[in-house]
Amino acid sequence: MDKRLEFIFRRRSIRKYRPEPVTRKDIRALLEAGMAAPSASNLQPWHFMVITDRSKLRQLSEVHPYGKMLAEAGLAIAVCGDPQVSERYWDQDGAAATENILLACEALDLGAVWLGCHPRPERKAAIRKVLGIPDSIEILSLLSIGHPGEKKPARTQYDGTRIHREEW
Repeated sequence: MDKRLEFIFRRRSIRKYRPEPVTRKDIRALLEAGMAAPSASNLQPWHFMVITDRSKLRQLSEVHPYGKMLAEAGLAIAVCGDPQVSERYWDQDGAAATENILLACEALDLGAVWLGCHPRPERKAAIRKVLGIPDSIEILSLLSIGHPGEKKPARTQYDGTRIHREEW
């Protein structure tokens, strides 16, 4: 494990949180990190919904099949995309923004987990209903974020059998 990249290896899915809220300053930093992601033709088709309301977080925890931790999270961010801005790449741009936010969480000593929504229509419909997201906007991911209530060791998942050089 290259020590220069240790912050990446420390990024783990955190599903338990302490009760203190995520500050406005940290929320702004996370959103700035998301918007610093690469974007095809720099179209930036993303939209970010910030959810801190405890009742909304509880509702989200009930509608996403893997989102139980949202009930205790200090924050959720729904990463969305506008296909009218970038029909072909909204999802890739959103995935890059999602990963930037996850890495920023690590840098800010926050814990987070990526909850997949796209391409599952039932998940998107349920989240759309809770958050009032318009039908014209796609929902890529839901990030559960908070002050970590668990610590996981840094790790690499390097697998040399997945590497191909010059030819398959």
